[in-house]
Amino acid sequence: MEGAVGALAAAGCESAQLDAELLLAEATGWDRARLMAEPDLRLPVGASREFAEMVRRRARREPVAYILGRKGFRRIELIVDRRVLIPRPETELLVEVALELEPGSAIDVGTGSGAIALAVADELPDSRMLAIDTSMDALRVAQANADRLGLTDRVDVVSRGVASLAGAGAFDLLLANLPYVAEAEWEGLAPEIREYEPREALVPGPTGLEAIQALLGSLAALERRPAAIALEVGAEQAAAVTGLVREAGYRDADTRRDLAGLDRVVIGR
Repeated sequence: MEGAVGALAAAGCESAQLDAELLLAEATGWDRARLMAEPDLRLPVGASREFAEMVRRRARREPVAYILGRKGFRRIELIVDRRVLIPRPETELLVEVALELEPGSAIDVGTGSGAIALAVADELPDSRMLAIDTSMDALRVAQANADRLGLTDRVDVVSRGVASLAGAGAFDLLLANLPYVAEAEWEGLAPEIREYEPREALVPGPTGLEAIQALLGSLAALERRPAAIALEVGAEQAAAVTGLVREAGYRDADTRRDLAGLDRVVIGR
């Protein structure tokens, strides 16, 4: 274990100790509590080789979630791989907005792994969700997650872009974690993101606002818009997106901060 932690730290992994524990738990089938309580345990046959291979992958800065093939989000565990973004803690703010508003129906635009739609459906058992994306690869992952979680009766996974929202039906709430990284920011991202996560799910164009602008433009053209929307935004985008939300007809707009104190979600009503 110590050698693995050292190798990961030397490779620049910020959470080397935690990463090594998660990978060793996966290789051995033991939980982390046992690993910490009994550090001198003899590894099962084959576990050493599997652990070493996973450490090599992590040292190349491959995210732990992709190595394990899963990621926890709220109360659910999601299948994830390089076809989709890894769900992040700040995105849970969108689920919290849904829990406050308690919509009978909601649409998750740019669903990726299905994290938002599936978490809302899990925590609001009377809600109906539509999860849309333009990436067929992402939709396959989202559908697999819906099947695995037993939520296909209330979560529909559909191929659809923002330009075709008019045909999606009426919804009480729209939730979206769309690409919002500006092109100039790409090279400065961590290797875990830049080298492994799908670029098209992160960078919409030069400014980073292109996908959000397209979505709000589509909403402005609808005869019946969702009563409320909640959009995840970049660290310095909240003011600009709040203005766009108001221009789209949602005059009551405010923001929610993430754990780092950054305005991370813009809400329009």
